Amino acid sequence: MSKYPPLRLHIPEPSGRPGCATDFSYLHISPAGATRRPDVDVLPVDTQDLAYQLVRVLDEDGSAKGPWDPQLAPDFMRRGLKAMMKVRVFDARMLIAQRQKKLSFYMQALGEEAIAVAHGMALQQGDMNFPTYRQQGLLLSRDDVSMVEMICQLLSNEKDPIQGRQLPVMYSYKRAGFFSISGNLATQYIQAVGWAMASAIKGDTKIASAWIGDGSTAESDFATALTFAHVYRAPVILNVVNNQWAISTFQAIAGGEHTTFAARGVGSGIASLRVDGNDFLAVHAASLWAAERARRGLGPTLIEWVTYRAGAHSTSDDPSKYRPGDDWERFPLGDPIERLRRHLSLLGHWSDEEHEATLKALEAEVIAAQREAERYGSLLDGHIPSVASMFEGVYKDMPEHLRQQRQQLGY
Repeated sequence: MSKYPPLRLHIPEPSGRPGCATDFSYLHISPAGATRRPDVDVLPVDTQDLAYQLVRVLDEDGSAKGPWDPQLAPDFMRRGLKAMMKVRVFDARMLIAQRQKKLSFYMQALGEEAIAVAHGMALQQGDMNFPTYRQQGLLLSRDDVSMVEMICQLLSNEKDPIQGRQLPVMYSYKRAGFFSISGNLATQYIQAVGWAMASAIKGDTKIASAWIGDGSTAESDFATALTFAHVYRAPVILNVVNNQWAISTFQAIAGGEHTTFAARGVGSGIASLRVDGNDFLAVHAASLWAAERARRGLGPTLIEWVTYRAGAHSTSDDPSKYRPGDDWERFPLGDPIERLRRHLSLLGHWSDEEHEATLKALEAEVIAAQREAERYGSLLDGHIPSVASMFEGVYKDMPEHLRQQRQQLGY
């Protein structure tokens, strides 16, 4: 008889279930300002402790503390706050439009606005993001991306810049450093590393920023990307948005119960940080740090952004089936918008009156953009790109069998 006990397959249990409060003690939250900030040229192995702590700047009363405080100008923070508010207003309006059957599908960034906005504001023109479907803040925080055009993509109408070739929310903006979103999760990670390697080979200073969720780190593309990024010292930032849930699956299923996702970077020879993703100042500071490492040829950085997906995974999801309805209200890192608002108010650069006025102005701006976009159609009225467009943009010279198929359709 074997001296070993029978093997048991470990199936992680979710932290919370409907009607049961989630225990957030697994997050191991460090006090604001307590985490050290190493020099940019630190060796990856010397960031091991940072993969288990939590980089934070803003404390509970709105004060900025510690070595990671980026010392941002008030006007810069005001711009960041307005951009986060804009993302939230935009999401709310598009969710309503989906319920009205004007678009087929939508995914909110509710509770995660600081990550995309603060990160995007740390990058430079020409850098390329390889995002997932919850980084609309990268676009909405810019002045060179039309909100009308984004809504046309969501409505899949005759002015959809992608001509119906992508699901709603899967935008594509080369000029804005926003690579086409892939519905096949994790493929964008290896694409970002390859793009960054090409930039380095050309002797350019442009960097890539790759995005993935906690659940998709279980894909093989994630490990492959880390290997190539490490071996070739690719100028890339490897973002892991740990919002605790991958659709209806708790992050523990992807291995988050025994260690941090940031620790996987250190194990691959990559400098790694674990950051409070609901702290605008911490997100911006960590993004600047990682971007400088990449631009100076010091190699990649993996950043785990600890946040919480406040809304449903998508409009096809009902989160009440797998978690308590008040989870977000009890999440210990709080609301990213309220935290930056509190900080600016403490400095005397924001008021309740200005907040309300800004909110009303943004709501009016989004409503006006939606009305203009709907002039070109929505799912309700059938104003969609021509069927002929699905035969275009694939082959330089259209094959005969496709030409005949198009003719059969009357185009």
